[in-house]
Amino acid sequence: MKMSYFFLALALAVVIVVSIAGFRGDHSPKPPIEIFPDMIYQDKVKDQVPSAFFADGNSARAPIPGTVAEEMPAQNDYWSTGKWDGTHWGDGIPVHDAVDGGRPLQVDAADMARGRERYTISCEVCHGAVGDGKGITSKYGLNGVASYQIDRLRQASDGDIFNTITNGKGQMLGYGYNVAIDDRWRIIMYIRALQRSQEAAYADASPEEQAQLDKTKKPPAPASAPAPAGTPAPAKPPGSASNGSYRAYETHASYGAKPLKGPVTYLTQQTMKGWIDSNDPFPFQP
Repeated sequence: MKMSYFFLALALAVVIVVSIAGFRGDHSPKPPIEIFPDMIYQDKVKDQVPSAFFADGNSARAPIPGTVAEEMPAQNDYWSTGKWDGTHWGDGIPVHDAVDGGRPLQVDAADMARGRERYTISCEVCHGAVGDGKGITSKYGLNGVASYQIDRLRQASDGDIFNTITNGKGQMLGYGYNVAIDDRWRIIMYIRALQRSQEAAYADASPEEQAQLDKTKKPPAPASAPAPAGTPAPAKPPGSASNGSYRAYETHASYGAKPLKGPVTYLTQQTMKGWIDSNDPFPFQP
């Protein structure tokens, strides 16, 4: 008797389930009853399907202007890679006019100031304010940061430095993901200015600056007794001369913009040196 109740209850349950859910594969104009839809009917955008979410009614969005597919070859190889060809680093700043509503890349005070700003944000913490590798991180155990004031990096091509900024080198990570290409070139402009500023001598100063320096010279020391015969003369510091010349630029606390010459297509390091000499971004402050 108990078994008959069991089978009766089981048959009733099957009838209820089938009447509610229907047979698998059956078609009905009514929406199905789904206890667990498992996100089958979630709100989402399907390819090539109109969407009321966007004002233009299109679900697919246009790429951001300037978007380049990963498989597309790079355009303007030197500008984007720092190489003249596949094996040689280029040299100079690839100036250009404004493109697609952006700003131009020129050798002028505005771009130099932008380069200083980007350098301060992304580079100064390790390389230091004057590019000597003594940034704030050196006080917390991060040693071995490259100094831009050594001869190897003074002579390095602009393309080589561009590649290092983009992809990193040694313990330095690349900044290609968050520093725009034009801003990398502007940083290089500023690095060249830092290098020039730290190797300047008395003769590099303008006549007005030299006059100010002359006023700050210490008076000559009183004559001392002659040294005994055979005593070697004291060694002079590097760069000193008998006429009292000395380094004119030691620290640079301010940035001053001046009217600049017209840009050149590719500014070589030699031209950059002349440009910095005639458009000093760090006017001497006695």
